[in-house]
Amino acid sequence: MSMTPPPGWYPDPNQPAVERWWDGTAWTEHRRTPGNVQAAPAPQGFGPAPDPAATAVTAPASSSGGGRAKIIALAAAGAVLVASIVTGVVVLGKDDGEPRGGGPAPSRSATTAPEPTATKSTSPSPTADPNVLVDDLNGVTIPIIDGWEKAEGAVHDVPTLQTPDTFDCPGDPGMCRYGEVTSHTVTSTDETSPKALARGDIKDATDSVYGKDVLDNEHYGGVTGHQKVKEGTVAVAGRSGYYVRWKVRTGKGAGGHVQSVAFKSSVGSEPMVIVRLSIDIAEDAPPLSDMDRIVKGIRSSGDSGTDGGVGEDVGATP
Repeated sequence: MSMTPPPGWYPDPNQPAVERWWDGTAWTEHRRTPGNVQAAPAPQGFGPAPDPAATAVTAPASSSGGGRAKIIALAAAGAVLVASIVTGVVVLGKDDGEPRGGGPAPSRSATTAPEPTATKSTSPSPTADPNVLVDDLNGVTIPIIDGWEKAEGAVHDVPTLQTPDTFDCPGDPGMCRYGEVTSHTVTSTDETSPKALARGDIKDATDSVYGKDVLDNEHYGGVTGHQKVKEGTVAVAGRSGYYVRWKVRTGKGAGGHVQSVAFKSSVGSEPMVIVRLSIDIAEDAPPLSDMDRIVKGIRSSGDSGTDGGVGEDVGATP
């Protein structure tokens, strides 16, 4: 599934000095100040000759320093005056007619305070809580319950929870885990029905865990069949959602359970979100009830008081 342009950080068309998140369908309210911004060097030798009145700030010549001390004082005063003039010109040079569209950011941004909107994303974040996985893009947090951990490393391009223990995959060589939870923004369709999205995603969710990987490896011998266990409405992070759960048979190993949960985000342009959960059928795997516990614990960012969420047309999660 793909789209043009893909989700990512791009120059804000209204504020070129700020980057803004494109979610694949619309601009969101997520903004950030580009990193590694270096202040522009001050122009050398800029401005008129020093004002003779500046000599009034020079220190009297001492008996030991004589004319040399006076020369140094005059030079220092001149440098201060030039720096003041340069700073004033830079500030007064601000033009109300500056470009408002895309393109490179004006150089003045290196010498002025950041735009107020650029600091919006710097407010305190739930990342300080070690018990949740933060999905800043979709504005939700996912609970890290006992037996699960936050996945680290560049191999995961979406927020991911996983079980800590690994084992030799029953099919192609590799290391497998007993469970995984991932959070995704829907970008390939304009569909806004949680029911339609969950039903449409469950096969992709199954293939992503038990089918072929990007290197065509089949760690479980491929998917040989499935059985729908259950589906229905559910409240997620204060929004109405829908879930579908399959029991999956694989060519090698005992298979597992896969679940897709779809709901609408409450931030930015309110994109549709899909959370995928999978748990192997194995003695050392976590209990299947962990799926329900994790979904019930999903919260809107900064809203820890929402107990399971109250959807737009459903009650609190059982």
